[in-house]
Amino acid sequence: MGSANGFHYMDEFRLDAKWVINPKHLFVGPKIGEGAHAKVYEGKYKNQVVAIKMVNKGETQEEVARREARFAREVAMLSRVQHKNLVKFIGACREPVMVIVTELLLGGTLRKYLLNLRPSCLDMRVALGFALDIARAMECLHSHGIIHRDLKPENLILTADHKTVKLADFGLAREESLTEMMTAETGTYRWMAPELYSTVTLRHGEKKHYNHKVDCYSFAIVLWELIQNKLPFEGMSNLQAAYAAAFKNVRPTAEDLPDDLALIVTSCWKEDPNARPNFSQIIDMLSNYLHKISPLPAIPPRVYATRNTVLAPESPGTSALMSGRDDSSPSATPTSSSSSAETKPRSLFFCFSQCL
Repeated sequence: MGSANGFHYMDEFRLDAKWVINPKHLFVGPKIGEGAHAKVYEGKYKNQVVAIKMVNKGETQEEVARREARFAREVAMLSRVQHKNLVKFIGACREPVMVIVTELLLGGTLRKYLLNLRPSCLDMRVALGFALDIARAMECLHSHGIIHRDLKPENLILTADHKTVKLADFGLAREESLTEMMTAETGTYRWMAPELYSTVTLRHGEKKHYNHKVDCYSFAIVLWELIQNKLPFEGMSNLQAAYAAAFKNVRPTAEDLPDDLALIVTSCWKEDPNARPNFSQIIDMLSNYLHKISPLPAIPPRVYATRNTVLAPESPGTSALMSGRDDSSPSATPTSSSSSAETKPRSLFFCFSQCL
């Protein structure tokens, strides 16, 4: 790492010095989420409450190199793109551990929010409002030539008032290049576009040609889920859902949706990527439909997730990171001085070896 010219070098990109976190000002509190390659903690940075994502370096040399490259890509993209529907990036550091610091959103993941609402469905206006938040975030990314590649409810976080959705987790995001072959080791299969799959068997690392329209397909599945509040391809495993979508052109049913809304959903998950609308068109269609059904916005219901919510295992990656805690649960309130001491923020240098 060098900073003589105001930039810090991190393999695949140059990080402007303004984004470099000083670990001495970073304090780590309780763990609030965990994925296959990283853990997320609530913490403080210069008296600001933040989410601290610590990336595991891996065991083998190949694994270390792969995770460092992924970390570098994620930080590069977070530092480049800002939008009200993207989780706000605060900074990063590479030593003593790979750390990404973002704003802390206390509303929990969209996945948990929907699970705690079942069997009820969202008010249609609320569902469409959330969908517009997501579409605007994706439009911003695509305008910067970035494909997210892992759009799913676990990577969508709600604000504390449950009125706004923000997109998180850029670990699999890539810059789009029409001449570049990109790998298909992306995202959770259930939400992945069919063109990502090998015609043999979804082999890890299979090289495929694809473009930003993979995000449009994933958005269609998320939109369907927002409206129906059901798991897409229910009754199937992730791999079964992927196989059905890729090789049998199976999609969740849109028969019970209003015609205009069904048209939006089905156009986004078309088998031919070129036939799918872009996010500017998607925003226009959703906005027009929302205005048609109601000129007044609906207020999302407040949902208080419980600590004991059981979630089915998902694919590798940083899924379920930054999930909200249940501040209304009795267990969220310290009952003794010892428990209070356990949740007191600690210096990163004090605890980073214990956190990994």
